[in-house]
Amino acid sequence: MLEAEVEMTSYRADQVGEQVREEIMSIIRRDLKDPRIGFVSITAVRMSPDLRQARVRVSVLGNPDEQKASIKGLVSAKGVIRHELGRRLQNLKFSPDLRFELDPSIEYSVHISELLKEVLPQSNGEPEEQNR
Repeated sequence: MLEAEVEMTSYRADQVGEQVREEIMSIIRRDLKDPRIGFVSITAVRMSPDLRQARVRVSVLGNPDEQKASIKGLVSAKGVIRHELGRRLQNLKFSPDLRFELDPSIEYSVHISELLKEVLPQSNGEPEEQNR
């Protein structure tokens, strides 16, 4: 019984996390005017089991100074974002407390892609013929 309860809670937290991720991206695009916030992408939102806290993983393209500035901008806009979430997500009793974390995964994958381009032979858009 407890295992099914945990699965349902986890499923609900995942669903709400995805909904919160979409809404935060929408709020950042439309409502925030902070010049510090650069090109950001919300990669994941992890909700606590009681749905009162959200860890928001943010990927920022740019140098480390731009990344720090974007995170600072998001942290300072936390109140606005949280208020807007409370207005938009009527299915939640509480607007979750937001904690923004830098997620280097997209930047890392771009770096790996560039390294692979250097190492792998270039093709001219034509598929290579396989030797038989």
